[in-house]
Amino acid sequence: MATFATSDQLLVIIDPAARETDNESVRIAKDVLSAGAAAKVCMPDGPEEFARALSRRGSRRPVVIGDDGALVRAVTLLHRRRELAGCVLSVVPVGGAQSVAHTLGVPAGAVAAARAVLDGVERRMDLLVDDSDGVVLGALRIPPVAAEPEVPEPSPETAIRPWLRPYQTLVRSLSARPAPVVSRPGPARLRVEVDGRTVVDLDQPVEGVSVTPGACGVAEVEVRPLSVGAAAAPLRASGRTVTVVGADFRYRADAGVAGPVRRRTWRVLEGAWGLTVPSSS
Repeated sequence: MATFATSDQLLVIIDPAARETDNESVRIAKDVLSAGAAAKVCMPDGPEEFARALSRRGSRRPVVIGDDGALVRAVTLLHRRRELAGCVLSVVPVGGAQSVAHTLGVPAGAVAAARAVLDGVERRMDLLVDDSDGVVLGALRIPPVAAEPEVPEPSPETAIRPWLRPYQTLVRSLSARPAPVVSRPGPARLRVEVDGRTVVDLDQPVEGVSVTPGACGVAEVEVRPLSVGAAAAPLRASGRTVTVVGADFRYRADAGVAGPVRRRTWRVLEGAWGLTVPSSS
């Protein structure tokens, strides 16, 4: 793992959704980063400005303040520009969904995450890339089971401010509302191949398929066959290439849902990208 010097220059890109959701955490993260390094701060108004700021980073180390969607967007842009190998990303999770960033080792809370940017180390990780140049950082699910809505809780450093109490009350009231009813997807008929070997074919209905980057350039695949009576044991396989074929299926990749498609292939790029994590991780 590579460490970073305090003289590093940072490009801090603040996602607009983070500013709208929790501007106080954004301010705290920006203050911590600016106090610990030479930081240029960009506040893009949309995806095009986000991409432009990232492409013009020069020698500065990019830091994204935003949710999982912002992190995936940054990795996708760098991958499509073939610049991932020479770039180390950092993220301070602020805003909506943050589970992907936390799963990858980024700490919760604006202060802890910002300090990890300054004092942390680079961790190289595998990346799933599909045949349309889309990326998967964490997990892939077929069909896309609806994710639970993540309501951003005020971080400890913001909770002590009295003027934020109305905001906290609003967040709690919104989270207490009944969640919208989402119909669960039914069984799917899919052919799943791992490195050319068929794990399950179209004649066997399945409840779901999950694919996650494993270690050393290998993806871990789990297929859950439809059970009648006694529960059917999951089918597991691992390999460098995963192909799924079926009738207009959708899938959840990290923070978003893609499709419908009839065929998609994912391959593993070993150690393709670097993320800053705490040195103790």
